[in-house]
Amino acid sequence: MPDGLFLVIDGPDGGGKSTQCRRLAARIEAAGRTVLRVRDPGDTPVGERLRAVLLDPEVGDLDATTEVLLYQAARRRLVVERIRPALAAGHVVVCDRWHYATQAYQGGGGGVDPAVVRVTTRIATDGLEPRRAILLDVDDAVAARRMDRPLDRIERRGPDYRRRVRAAFRGLFGADPDRFVMIDANRGEDEVEGLVWQAVRDLL
Repeated sequence: MPDGLFLVIDGPDGGGKSTQCRRLAARIEAAGRTVLRVRDPGDTPVGERLRAVLLDPEVGDLDATTEVLLYQAARRRLVVERIRPALAAGHVVVCDRWHYATQAYQGGGGGVDPAVVRVTTRIATDGLEPRRAILLDVDDAVAARRMDRPLDRIERRGPDYRRRVRAAFRGLFGADPDRFVMIDANRGEDEVEGLVWQAVRDLL
């Protein structure tokens, strides 16, 4: 049985994460591996309910520390119910976002103490980290054009918040070039797909 492999695609809103997760999972399946594709938060009964609360504009303002705790609770259920069992079975897990988003959005964007994010992340994930994580980096103007739809509670925040989030992502993903890969997601979907595949195929 092959070893399990955990892969993550993350980045600012409008970068095409969901599209690229779907395309990557299809490529990996075509290569003969079993794939579980999940989204963080979500993909468990509790996680989907917490996701609905976190993204619902009618919820109104929540302080960033409350957001951290809700995201980590959803993440904990995802680890326990979906990710760990799939990895133990030798499957490939492709995850749409991971705790890097909490570091970027609630930490970089919302000003939560990085130590709070680190401690709660360790509790939520038991230290589970992907073998490779990909940042789809996208310019604000490009992201805004792509999000021509009703926006969720966090997507509605202003340009200053989005700039802080993007800067936090870039700082984080620049720290470990062996495990983290930054991709210019201003490019077309097909080109980005090729770059994502290039970034992970050596692990399969």
